[in-house]
Amino acid sequence: MKTNIKNANMPDSYSEKDNSARTLQRDALTFLFAITGITALAFMFNGILANPDVNITMFYIVGIIVVARYTNGYVWGFLFSLLSVMCVNYFFTYPYFTLNLSLEGYPITFAAMFVIYIITSAMTSSMKEQSRILAKQEKELMEIQKEKMRANLLRAISHDLRTPLTGIIGNSSSYLKMEKELSDADKHDIVENINEDAEWLLSMVENLLSVTRINGDTAKVNKSMESVDEVVASAVTRFKKQYPQAQIKIRLPDDVVMAMMDPLLIDQVITNILQNAQVHASSTKPLELTVTDEPSSVSFCVRDYGVGISQEKIETIFDGVGYRRDRDTSADGYKGMGIGLSICKTIINAHGGKINARNHGDGSEFYFSLPKETEE
Repeated sequence: MKTNIKNANMPDSYSEKDNSARTLQRDALTFLFAITGITALAFMFNGILANPDVNITMFYIVGIIVVARYTNGYVWGFLFSLLSVMCVNYFFTYPYFTLNLSLEGYPITFAAMFVIYIITSAMTSSMKEQSRILAKQEKELMEIQKEKMRANLLRAISHDLRTPLTGIIGNSSSYLKMEKELSDADKHDIVENINEDAEWLLSMVENLLSVTRINGDTAKVNKSMESVDEVVASAVTRFKKQYPQAQIKIRLPDDVVMAMMDPLLIDQVITNILQNAQVHASSTKPLELTVTDEPSSVSFCVRDYGVGISQEKIETIFDGVGYRRDRDTSADGYKGMGIGLSICKTIINAHGGKINARNHGDGSEFYFSLPKETEE
């Protein structure tokens, strides 16, 4: 047992030693590059500077700042300060290539450079600490956002799954209990209702699966350069299969537009917004899907000509709380888009874009933008 415990602890010990060795090696290389680079630069300018001993000292002061910034602890900076004064004395002060510690002003020069190092080290240490605190706060904020996203999704799931499941259970129970009394038309209606609820459940499952493509640690997605036209065409085709009777007008830029994205996720966003408009808007005219090529982004807009959205709901429409249009006043009278719209926001945020909704004169529109990026 003792041997096993010892072996189990060995990887952590080795890892700490490796980290310490790498840190020491990096600091030593930084120190060597700084002292040799500054000395070489000083030799280059030695013959053209008016007061080489004074001006070259400034080069080494810059070196002190570099060493203090990119090394850990105070040892390397102290050594650099000491070696800098000796280099100035040995290489650039008459008599050259002779170390003369009795030169006039030498103690003052050494004391000044040491004070500069202390001040610089204190400032850089403070900067490093502030950077560490900011990184920690950013990580905590990301965790809070992730927890908020999970809570919103759970609320949306609890509402949106209940409605179709209740419908499927109710219709199937009615069919089983009253099969002999039901007419063929009634049976057809019941089966059709069950099919619609099942398709709605399938749509929600696809939405939930799409979230798994988002990195859980960084809340980012794997993007590639994709044609916007092809992604829009794929989303519209999928939407038309589910709603063959739907009418939609598509406006695309004349030129082919390329953007960095996860095509499956953006396809899901467009499909969700189109489904939301088709199911909830009661649009009196065909839906409109417009893509705009802007200098720094690509914008997508889905416009309907229906009932619109109440002003108090616009701010929280993407929070995943079982959103329903104003025409629906019953608790479960209509299937909400809580999951769909919440996931739309999650996907667009993971792409570094923005998504929003607003009313216009004859209905509402949902719009989002993706930043233009270059493929690395």
